[in-house]
This record gives sequence, structure tokens and C-alpha cells, in this order.
Amino acid sequence: MPEIKKIVTDSGIEIKPFYTNDSPSSTFHDEPGTFPFTRGIQADMYRGKLWTMRQYAGFSTAEESNKRYHYLLSQGVMGLSVAFDLPTQIGYDSDHPLAEGEVGKTGVAIDSIEDMRTLFNGIHLEQVSTSMTINATGFILLAFYVALAKQQGADLKKITGTIQNDILKEYAARGTYIYPPKPSMRIITDIFEWCSLEVPKWNTISISGYHIREAGSTAVQEIAFTLSNGKAYVKAALANGMDINVFGKRLSFFFNAHNNLFEEVAKFRAARKMWAKMMKELGATDPRAMMLRFHTQTGGSTLTAQQPHNNISRVTIQTLAAVLGGTQSLHTNGYDEAFSLPTEEAARIALRTQQVAAFESGIADTADPLGGSYFIEALTNEVEEKAWQIVQRIDAMGGSVSAIEQGFIQNEIAKSAYEYQQKIETGEKIIVGVNKFEVKEENKVPPFKIDDHIREVQIQKIKALKTSRDNAKVDQCLQEINDRASGDANLMPAVVEAVENKCTLGEIADTLREVFGEYK
Repeated sequence: MPEIKKIVTDSGIEIKPFYTNDSPSSTFHDEPGTFPFTRGIQADMYRGKLWTMRQYAGFSTAEESNKRYHYLLSQGVMGLSVAFDLPTQIGYDSDHPLAEGEVGKTGVAIDSIEDMRTLFNGIHLEQVSTSMTINATGFILLAFYVALAKQQGADLKKITGTIQNDILKEYAARGTYIYPPKPSMRIITDIFEWCSLEVPKWNTISISGYHIREAGSTAVQEIAFTLSNGKAYVKAALANGMDINVFGKRLSFFFNAHNNLFEEVAKFRAARKMWAKMMKELGATDPRAMMLRFHTQTGGSTLTAQQPHNNISRVTIQTLAAVLGGTQSLHTNGYDEAFSLPTEEAARIALRTQQVAAFESGIADTADPLGGSYFIEALTNEVEEKAWQIVQRIDAMGGSVSAIEQGFIQNEIAKSAYEYQQKIETGEKIIVGVNKFEVKEENKVPPFKIDDHIREVQIQKIKALKTSRDNAKVDQCLQEINDRASGDANLMPAVVEAVENKCTLGEIADTLREVFGEYK
């Protein structure tokens, strides 16, 4: 008998040549919508409601981004997803010296409530779900959003959306942190507490595995590190006296979708099962507080600058993985994102990929279509088992905050990224168009370009704002934030009042820098 080739996933799970019904712990007799939700959080899944189709967008000024949002809404997008530039993400106004060269480049520049009003001009916040990818300054952007909703006359009890607000993964994988871990965790629990009273339908955190995976983790590490971070947030909220059955319902997750279709589906199923067990162990009794609800974005790091139209196929496979895995929300990347922000054409094709999957493929017709597959059930079990092993190591270190402070999570991600790149270099891992099936070509896809004069536009806006506002009131608002930060009062009411009185993002962030310091 000829020797059978050995195949393993990027997580090191060996794939058998075939699978039989002796695979342990099949969920074949489980029902979607019931604990531990391996097969999905809703009994009817997409029959009742399709996943929310989002397109992540933000660039240049608020005016330019607003045009793109209206375009996307006209094309059938069901929810907006806002990208912010780096100065906004790390708490610098556009006129700060460190903002030079970065204003409006990776996302939209938001310095004040005036920018936020322009960003959503003509869009009623009570009628749209908005996701904001923002972490260290997430509380300020949430305050801008809530203040704008109030100005529009919206019912805050009906406002829906998400702030990413996941600072732990910033220390571990991405780097847009400002304050040290402990005060950052305090800000997050303040958001949990305030939102539960003021904007109860708002998802207060999107615990993110996406950036962990983009930094080079495996699928197993992605869910292990992410769920461990989630446990840390829950424990911090519990220590603050909050009710897990209340705030647990507003926790959401954000995962990556890569190209190994079956491992990705197994990853999503295993993550749901693990989180339900974690929340139950932490004291949750309401099933809705045990449900892992998640947004998915297709894998940016899988996109290639070589033969970029091949990325449409990659994004299609990743779309299938997300939907077959039971996502609640999905963003599909543009094929040109390996070398620029997506053009309108690329964004439209990415959205159409979701729409074709939803309305033509049949994958939305029944819950958990791959459930009961010998292969998927075995793979789900193996992903779960390996992920629990990592979670237990982190628990033994004292949890995610301690594991990050010790460099464990960062080192494990870096090791996986190095090993993956080595496999590409040796040809063990084939990337079509990169290390096999190459062609000599010139890139003929026109990149999306950002005007370099945007910073000057933003600086003039800030000058006009500061001359038109009541600066004595501004000083009073910033002092109130300082006083609350120095004590233990919730920060959010003071931050909302500050933005309503035209304090800038940088002024609020700097006030807290004075109290909390910066993390180095």
C-alpha cells in the first residue's frame, strides 16, 4: 500500500485521509439555539435574519467618508463599519506634531463632535447599526456618537452598534494603546456600566481575535487568546459589582476568516462552545449571556499584491467559512487592499460576494449546514481541545493581563508568524501567485489615493472650533474628567458632557494621560 501523504492545518492539527462515525462527541443530535450553542445561537439562524452585511470604510475627511457611506447604503449594506486614522486611534488631534503624515490615511480623522456630525450627515443613527473599530479612545468616539444621537433627537434606548474597545489585544498584537493595562481596564468597565443604563442595546466591546490572527497567530491561538481576553474583561466587570447576566448580553466578538475552509468553520463552532462553558463557570445563568455573538472580517493578511484579482476567490472562500460557521455580521475585503484602501469598485464587488452567498448559494437556508459531518465534528473537537490547553496555560499565569505583561501571548504569536513565513519561503505552504503559479505582470489596478492636504483642512476646522466654543466651559469639563479619573467615579458622563461642549478628542485623551500616564 503506498504511503499516504501527511497533511496538517496551520494550527498543527493532522487531517486524516477520511473520517467515520466513530469520531467522539458529535453534535449531530444537538439543536441550534441551545446551550452550548455549537451549532449556532439562533434556532432558525439565517432563515429568521441574515447576517448583517457591513463594509468597513473610513478615509480622508468626514465629508469624504460620508459620501462612501451613502454609496454603500445605496448598494445594500445593512450596517456601517467605521475605520479611524491612527491619530484618532491613539488620542492625538490632527494638529498634533505626531499626527503629521498620518491624518486621514488609514481611516477617517475625527477630532470633535463637529467631525462626527459631518461623518453621519443624512444618516439617522436610530435607523442604522454602526460598528466602530476603535480601542484606546473608544470611550471618546462612543461619547461623540451618543452626543450626536441626542442632537438628532434619537431614542438612546434604540441605538444599536458596537465599539471594539478591546485594549488587551492592542498590547498583544496591534499597538494602538495609550494608557497602562489597569486604567485601561477601568475605562472599559466604566463603559460597560454606563451603557447598561444609558444605551442598553449597544455592544460595549468587540473582543477581537482578528488582529491577533493578522499578527500571525494560528486559528487555535486566535480563539484561545481572544476568549482568555474575554474572560479577563468579565472578571474585571464582576469585580466592579456588575451583573454578568446583564453585561454578558452586550459582549460581542470579532474573528478573522482565513482560507482553510473547514478549520475556520470548526474554529467558529468551537469558540461558541467554549465561551458558553466559560460564562456558565463564571456565574451566568441567562442563556443569552452565554451566547458568543461575533462579527467576521475576511483575512487582510491573506490578500496578495501579486495577481490581485485572485483575492476575489480568496474572499469568497472566507465568506463561506464565516457563514457556514454561523457569523452574525460580516465584512468582506476589497481585492485591492494589499496595496491601498479599497476603491468603490472593489468595495462593491466585496459586498456583492456576500449578497451572492446570501441569495444564490443556499448556504443560508438551514442552520449549521456542516453539522454532523464526521470531518467537521472531529475538527471542532480538536480545535477546542488545543485551544483549552492554551487557555489553561494563561489561567495558570494569572489571566490575560498577566500573560501579556510577561510577554507570553506576544511571543507565541511571533513564533507562529515566523514558522508560517518559513513554510512560504520553502514552498511547503503554497500561496497562489506568490510562490507558485507566478506570472510576470505589472499591477494595472489603480490604487486609491488620499490627498496629502487633509491635515491642513483638519487643522483649520480645529482652529475654528476653538474660537467659537466656550473655553471656560471646556476647562471646567476637562477638570471634571481629571477629578473623576483621580477617583473612582464613572468617567462616561463627564466625557459625554465634554464632547457636547466641543472638547476635542486630543484634549480629553491628554487629560487622562496626565492622570494615568502612558504605557511604554
